[in-house]
Amino acid sequence: MYFSIIIPVYNRPDEINALLESLTRQTNQNFEVILVEDGSSVTCKEVVQGFTGALTIKYLQQENTGQGFARNHGMKVAQGDYFLFFDSDCTLPEIYLEKLHHAILVQRLDAHGGPDDAGEEFSPWQKAMNFSMTSFLTTGGIRGKLKDKSKYQARGFNMGFSRRVFEKIGGFVHPNMAEDIEISLRIKKEGFKLELVEEAFVFHRRKNTLSSFIRQGFKFGRNRVFIRRYHSDAVKWVHLLPLGFILGIPLVLAFYFWWPLLSFFLALGYGLWLLLVFLMASLKYRSFSVGLLAILTSTGQLCGYGAGLLFESLRLVHQRNTTN
Repeated sequence: MYFSIIIPVYNRPDEINALLESLTRQTNQNFEVILVEDGSSVTCKEVVQGFTGALTIKYLQQENTGQGFARNHGMKVAQGDYFLFFDSDCTLPEIYLEKLHHAILVQRLDAHGGPDDAGEEFSPWQKAMNFSMTSFLTTGGIRGKLKDKSKYQARGFNMGFSRRVFEKIGGFVHPNMAEDIEISLRIKKEGFKLELVEEAFVFHRRKNTLSSFIRQGFKFGRNRVFIRRYHSDAVKWVHLLPLGFILGIPLVLAFYFWWPLLSFFLALGYGLWLLLVFLMASLKYRSFSVGLLAILTSTGQLCGYGAGLLFESLRLVHQRNTTN
């Protein structure tokens, strides 16, 4: 199997260097790299030139249109049997392609998604963000741990599908709003087999501040509602939990004056959740500092996501009322 690794990039030459370096160390070298420069003002051209002898690599440039359409550009020139997509802030373990190739053959996959993790060398803040994006306490584990792997919806930072899938359903339909979730749903509805491959994980070196991390969560919440324009069944009950999280906070204060006992139990629930976040993050990374930071990132992630859900839902209702 010949892989085509397609990487959209926007003003990230330093990150690309680390990703390409990790590709040179793969135990399976049966792949090409297609890097699509999406209208960057700070390009990766010089970085790519430094890897021309170590990797089979194509460097494409286009006007800024968004990551989804940049991936489409890459697929049009790809030579591989199976397309892989990574974000520029990811790096791969040395056996990533070897493990993935094995899983595709054994599980007879047409498409896959993989989880992300934090490397040992990551900062406490990066580990805390990773915990918030992957923990059962925050995302319900839907980004990397599922009993039924066929329920997984692949994310663009680490996903892939076969050329046959691309030829049947086409590429991404939106440049940057839940385009990965949309194509995951479309792949499954066309009868192709898409599953989570847990062992095909990447190291995701997020560089967010707390405010940008919350804004990212807000965008993800908006995206989940936005994708209902293409798939009416895109929102499940688990996606609404962050909305309940933020709506419950003012209820704690409101019930304090009318039903103090109920307010107490609600506050106790939040307190237990915070304690669990601290303990689980501390144990996972063997660091109390990560546990403390995870309280910030987990609270920010849920509040941002919940606010995004609410904002986009109200926006969608307003649009429908205006249209009617």
